Amino acid sequence: MKLRAFVGGITVAAGTVACVYSAKAADLPIRPAPAPVAPVAYAPPVYNWSGFYVGGHVGGGFEDSKWGDPFDSAVSDTFNGGGFLGGAQIGANAQFNWLVVGLEGDFSWTSLIKGSGTDSAGDAITTSPQWTSTVTGRIGAAFDRLLVYGKGGVAFADDKSTFTVGGPTYTDTFTRTGWTAGAGLEYALSENWTARVEYDYLGFGSKQLNFTPSVTSNADLNVQEVKAGFDYKFGP
Repeated sequence: MKLRAFVGGITVAAGTVACVYSAKAADLPIRPAPAPVAPVAYAPPVYNWSGFYVGGHVGGGFEDSKWGDPFDSAVSDTFNGGGFLGGAQIGANAQFNWLVVGLEGDFSWTSLIKGSGTDSAGDAITTSPQWTSTVTGRIGAAFDRLLVYGKGGVAFADDKSTFTVGGPTYTDTFTRTGWTAGAGLEYALSENWTARVEYDYLGFGSKQLNFTPSVTSNADLNVQEVKAGFDYKFGP
């Protein structure tokens, strides 16, 4: 009997404690739910200009030339002309943070660019670069998908000059070597395709023209080119 009474007392005490705890718990304030966390916005990766590329371009060119008169060394004849050009380029870039450095070669067909004039005797003279080519270093600043760059290096031109005396026309064709400097903007349309616009100045200095053993002249040549084009960059 004593054992039953003892167990019953413990049971009653435990129930009382549970009721008191439940009552106190009910009196506690309800803790508010945590505020929802906003999703993290996705930041697209900065464009990487590193890699090899090939592309093509079209545009316009303007050439000016100054000849020493074939029959009067004290007289100079200056003339100029413009026309369409088109060609291709190949190169590679390496990017270091915002700095982009690279090497590029290009080739342009320029046979429609032609300047013409007359000498002191009224004879017709013309000069026309049949093609131009440059090998340049490039350095630029990248603003994500926009690249602002300058370039400079060596230039080549296939120069065709003619001299018409009465009926006969004499021609002298040779390759000039000079220098070039330019600048441009390039924009990444996708991970692999970019579009560009560029200005280049090509200077070739003065060279001797030999039309016949007795008819020679000295002529310089300078070419300005404005080109727009596309490049395909290999790799990610």
